[in-house]
Amino acid sequence: MKYWLLKSEPSAWSWNDQVKEGSSMWDGVRNYQARNNLKKMSIGDLCFFYHSVTEKSIIGIVEVVKEFYTDPTDKTGKFVVVDVKAKKKLKNSVNLLQIKNNSKLKNIALIKQSRLSVMPISIKEWDEIINISLNNG
Repeated sequence: MKYWLLKSEPSAWSWNDQVKEGSSMWDGVRNYQARNNLKKMSIGDLCFFYHSVTEKSIIGIVEVVKEFYTDPTDKTGKFVVVDVKAKKKLKNSVNLLQIKNNSKLKNIALIKQSRLSVMPISIKEWDEIINISLNNG
């Protein structure tokens, strides 16, 4: 199993939208590195759901339920989507400042490549973010 972080502007697609929809495609990615990351995803991989722009927080966890296929919203045919479903909301959201201030997360792509919308997360980073969520009450 691999771990990922998916960014979405809450005004475009929020955690609540994902929960209501159940399983849905993760579309609209128009960056080649992010596309390549989508292509590396497998069924059962887990992804943090990150509200970008206004909230800048990890809100919940989604699971990949369908591997990549052509993004129907892309007229060029160069980009792909995966299908994800809401798995669970984090006990406490984890914001960007908490991540930046944690020495165990100093190499996370969220800081190093802040504009990337689909990024891998190491198991150590995943576990640390879960730990922050559980102990941030």
